[in-house]
Amino acid sequence: MELRHLLTFKTIVEKGGFKKAADELGYAQSSVTNHIKDLEDELHQPLFDRLGKKVVLTTFGKEFFPYATKIIDLYTEVKEKATHQDEPSGNLRIGAFDHLTSYRLPQILVEYKRRYPNVNLSISSIDFHNLHSELQNGTIDLALILETKDWTPKELTVESIKHEPMVLISPPTEQDTDPTRTVLYTEKTCAYKSLFDRYIDQQSLEIQGSVEFGNIEAIKRCVMSGLGSSMLPYFTVKNEIDQHAFKGDIIEDPAYQITTFVAYHKDKWISPAIASMISLIEDHAEHWD
Repeated sequence: MELRHLLTFKTIVEKGGFKKAADELGYAQSSVTNHIKDLEDELHQPLFDRLGKKVVLTTFGKEFFPYATKIIDLYTEVKEKATHQDEPSGNLRIGAFDHLTSYRLPQILVEYKRRYPNVNLSISSIDFHNLHSELQNGTIDLALILETKDWTPKELTVESIKHEPMVLISPPTEQDTDPTRTVLYTEKTCAYKSLFDRYIDQQSLEIQGSVEFGNIEAIKRCVMSGLGSSMLPYFTVKNEIDQHAFKGDIIEDPAYQITTFVAYHKDKWISPAIASMISLIEDHAEHWD
């Protein structure tokens, strides 16, 4: 089983087709086709179904993909150890929630690139639904996410970085009706929504209606406009509260804290690049407001 065949297979899956994989790898499309044929002959199983111009993984292909990724990762691990030993280098792929990318990562990334110029950084937005699969498949090496402090996912190693308060935000001026009667939620799977629901139940608030949003920036704008109230992490709304763009009541109860975690697959080799990034995040977290 040749490594280049596995790399071709993985690239087809990630790019969504043989031609795109050929362009990415710099191969002729016929070479990509031959790589997959050789791999299928060796495994005695088809990896893709050809449905017209579209290719999709077979059932066996889906089962084989994590193994192919693990073999590639092991090769990369050995190569990096042999070539660079303890010096951070190579590729580091980070997945993060959008607001962490906006509010927490910029300073960290600037300092990281200054310290470790031989590391090629890639930052992508991550969907919580896909967290496990992206870490398992090697799409990302490290995830930076927000969850409740009791979060204990299977198959992942998680490190708690910082506990932070949530804040109840409401329009800046008095409205004709109580703004808490309309609540502005983040997506259903977001940890903030579960915390907000718990708070509403505990305080016995009477809710007239709700609106769900895909991002917190939209929520903040709508609170400023008087649409309703919401509950968000304090660090995402600190500037607006300081500028009196809306009202903010910090919830002191530790039960309503949100926690920043770094997460990686339990079988992941912690390369010098990953270890140095985790260390830098921990150092910066000590000074987060």
